[in-house]
Amino acid sequence: MDDVQLGGLRQADPAELGFDAAKLAEAVAFAESAETPWPRDLSGGLVSVQKAAEKPPWNEVLGPTKDRGGPNGLILKDGAIAASWGDSNRVDMTFSATKSYLSILAGIAVADGLIKDVDDPVREYAIDAAFDTPQNESITWRHLLHQTSEWEGSLWDKPDRVDHNRRLGVNVDNTKKGTKRELQKPGTFWEYNDVRVNRLSLCLMQVFRRPLPEVLKERIMDPIGASDSWQWQHYRNSFFEIDGKVMASVPGGAHWGGGLWINSHDHARVGQLILQRGSWDGNQILPESWIDALSTPCDIKSTYGYLWWLNTHGAHYKKAPESSFFALGAGQNIVWIEPAHRLVMVARWVHDAQANDLVGHVMASLA
Repeated sequence: MDDVQLGGLRQADPAELGFDAAKLAEAVAFAESAETPWPRDLSGGLVSVQKAAEKPPWNEVLGPTKDRGGPNGLILKDGAIAASWGDSNRVDMTFSATKSYLSILAGIAVADGLIKDVDDPVREYAIDAAFDTPQNESITWRHLLHQTSEWEGSLWDKPDRVDHNRRLGVNVDNTKKGTKRELQKPGTFWEYNDVRVNRLSLCLMQVFRRPLPEVLKERIMDPIGASDSWQWQHYRNSFFEIDGKVMASVPGGAHWGGGLWINSHDHARVGQLILQRGSWDGNQILPESWIDALSTPCDIKSTYGYLWWLNTHGAHYKKAPESSFFALGAGQNIVWIEPAHRLVMVARWVHDAQANDLVGHVMASLA
């Protein structure tokens, strides 16, 4: 079949891309059937749909929310669409997949020399006093990117304690979430903590001295031909003054609303950029060295890089190759990058207990 355009991306015959067409159709049918049990109404934020109860006022939603759509996504091989399903042009909340976009922006800051070394103390760059305490003064950019910072404080009315003892995974026990624990030395303890990720976002805005959505649009989304439909929503109280201008700092997810709202085609373009090691149409948009860095395991968390999930020893998805890595958001919102097979998959609103099987169906479809 002749190549056609779908959402601005080239669509090609699956067989020509190396797929068994029948098995790929089975993978798509599985994706359509494996819908998350989450309600369509997401107005209560993450805490309303996950077993992660937070005490008032920690559970207050601070940013806008959007009702979710149905399962949708697409599969790219060699930069062409082999399959798509659902309304893949629908703009949806993407939850913690937003974190991986912060990682990309950190790479731009390093490439531009705004961050000289990821092992520099962040207090040398911050333009507020949040890193001037004994607990925080030795925190580096690497610690923030790896989620090993152990930063202590409150930001946008949320204390770091809200995510102490947080557990991730299917059917995990989160009854101890928010129970205060003794903080460790930065770099020695890994914790998935949305307050600290939001602190990284503010620090990046401070070094760029511009709102992060502007930087993302100019440096990434426009050069790769993304649509104008995506939005990065801030909290109602997340404002900070830089050079006399009040700017909105954006969160690294939708724990309390906000975050990146984006369609699957734009997600796929970003995934393809990472798969192509930062290159797009002959232009090096991100340094190849940053692609290596973001996909290198943290010393104390082998399944985590710079705000990207790694499949070290098949720990995340057993049916995916170990070379795979992912931008992941609750829901499930998945951007799967598989370098060994030159593959990108975006899948939205997948049941978390069935995501591994979806990956297995896709792998089985490769002829």
